[in-house]
Amino acid sequence: MQSDDSELADAYDSNAITGRVALGEEIRKLRRARAKTLAEIALATGRSVSFISQLERGRAEIPISDLKRIALSLGVPLAWFLRTDEQPENEIGRIVRSRARRRVGSVTLGVDEELLSPSIGGKFEMYLTTFAPGSSYEAVPPRGGEEEGFLMSGELTVWIADNEFNLRAGDSFRIANEPYRWANRTENEALAVWVIASPAY
Repeated sequence: MQSDDSELADAYDSNAITGRVALGEEIRKLRRARAKTLAEIALATGRSVSFISQLERGRAEIPISDLKRIALSLGVPLAWFLRTDEQPENEIGRIVRSRARRRVGSVTLGVDEELLSPSIGGKFEMYLTTFAPGSSYEAVPPRGGEEEGFLMSGELTVWIADNEFNLRAGDSFRIANEPYRWANRTENEALAVWVIASPAY
């Protein structure tokens, strides 16, 4: 049986990525959304800044090993760049089908995040976040923008600045450039739609 990495490598070799230009654009958008420099990506891959620049412009081939390092440095799984689902042209940038959501690297264990927005790098981004029972995250610093969320199911405790709020399904919240933390202190999953303006992802 093939490993996940082997299967992804096969997908890469069989032109799962639509082309070098599309891949380069995807890397550039994600790098900018993560507020990373070309130099930081170059350092993470052991490549030159010039090579990363050429890559983002679709003028260089990239080995799967380098793509893995780029994915790791940007906090996403390798599969982020290996999209095999064909999408009608009129849906690109407008529609995300449930089967085609892309997973984003979570900030802590016990959290699963899927990108609901059609692309990254816009004025805001929307995520579907699942919080496992007992999961928590401490001291998220202000991210320079606003975040809003809607709790679809379960319960979640959120501390915004020095205020503690116990949220239940149907509740919503806003975080306006303030430090916050959260915890799922129950025995059930919590599911939320999370929207970030001036994205940090």
